[in-house]
Amino acid sequence: MPNLHRRFDENSLRGAFACFPSGVVAVCALVDSAPIGLAASSFVPTSLDPALVSLSIARTSTTWPVLRKLPGIGLSVLADEHGEQCRALAARSNDRFAGIEWTAADTGALFIDNAALHIECALEREYPAGDHWIALLTVRAVGAAPDTEPLVFHGSGFRALAS
Repeated sequence: MPNLHRRFDENSLRGAFACFPSGVVAVCALVDSAPIGLAASSFVPTSLDPALVSLSIARTSTTWPVLRKLPGIGLSVLADEHGEQCRALAARSNDRFAGIEWTAADTGALFIDNAALHIECALEREYPAGDHWIALLTVRAVGAAPDTEPLVFHGSGFRALAS
């Protein structure tokens, strides 16, 4: 029987969730020709038919309320070389894109260059989930680089995959 704790606080739960490795996705777009975006480690491929993905985004985010209204949102599954860029996108600074190379689609969806996967999408639905929103996104276009190693977040730090 595992050693389960029925009493936990937000910090101990955050530490427990850190036991689960995940990829990191940049969620980005252009607004008035300026890039905006955030980093999320809660990306989930959700459905093949119809093509859907989902993300969990903190309700305290000031970026998501802007992104959710846009016709095109770019998801970039960050590569193992993007640790510094991921930290910049997760920061609460005004210029999250300093030193980040990116490309934008005609729809305004923005993609981080050299990512393992690019997905152009739009918000389908949004569901309240405690202190987060679960965003269900319709996939409109996909570009994969299967030989690119993804950035892995585990134990509150970045890790490399072993072959």
